[in-house]
Amino acid sequence: MIKKILLALLVVLVVIQFIRPGKNISSTISANDITLHYAISSDVLNILKKSCYDCHSNNTVYPWYNNIQPVAWWLQYHVNDGKKELNFSEFYTYPAKKQSRKLHELVEQVKGEEMPLNSYLWIHKDAKLDERQKNAVMSWADSLQKMIAVKNNLPAETNER
Repeated sequence: MIKKILLALLVVLVVIQFIRPGKNISSTISANDITLHYAISSDVLNILKKSCYDCHSNNTVYPWYNNIQPVAWWLQYHVNDGKKELNFSEFYTYPAKKQSRKLHELVEQVKGEEMPLNSYLWIHKDAKLDERQKNAVMSWADSLQKMIAVKNNLPAETNER
């Protein structure tokens, strides 16, 4: 009985290797990419690309284990969930109020060490933000949020540090 169960599990594991989710890879920069519409220093952009873009852009750099199911499904779920929450590649499609709110939330989550996710940091140790990187990202996002708020007559959200 145990041999039949193990054999069935093995067959299922082999079969699911052929059921692959689509990949979040874009060969071009979207016309709505945040970098095309707002000033961002190369330092902050490098930090975002290293620590945020895998889940919050239209271009994920996939690790080798993405070729193993059901790991790829789990990763794709996280990428889809991250892009639904904030997508830097489509940032300019957001109404100004949403842009302002997302930048405010970014500051709050970086400050509270909620982002990058711990599950992401287990494998991507270099994505962990040090204090200088946190401050650079928070300062940029806070300044941009205020600029968007002023330009669009929105109430300014405050991020107490």
